[in-house]
Amino acid sequence: MIPKEFFITSGKATSPVSELNAFDLALKKAGIAQCNLVPVSSILPPGCKERKWRKITAGAITHAVIARMDGDEGTTIGAGIAWAWEKDRKYGLVAEAHGYMDLKALRETLEWKIKEMAKIREIEIDKISYRTEVLRVSMDNYGCVIATLVYTL
Repeated sequence: MIPKEFFITSGKATSPVSELNAFDLALKKAGIAQCNLVPVSSILPPGCKERKWRKITAGAITHAVIARMDGDEGTTIGAGIAWAWEKDRKYGLVAEAHGYMDLKALRETLEWKIKEMAKIREIEIDKISYRTEVLRVSMDNYGCVIATLVYTL
């Protein structure tokens, strides 16, 4: 199975009940709560086109590169992905990052990671794109942030 398209989405949420409920609401806000997500590693196949978000059939097994961070009250949490194509567009790379970090630290980490991935593969990459979510979790709540690259056929 080689995906033909992908889209990028993200979400953030809090819940007074549990981390699971914060995660579920973050998925809903990202528009992918109805999917059975299967995490995959970080290579964009040749010819795979970026598209706008699209609804996926409820219950569909859905492959995605997922960055997720959960947090408790008073913490700042961040999750993000960066993606870039090899200069000749033979394939692309996707990097994920998550942690107790603000937007600046998250973007710096993503840039460092994707550049290291390119260095390991001895390739040059084009422009790096980013999708990030950062959240300061409010008192008496759990929080979750996610950023995902979702493959479609």
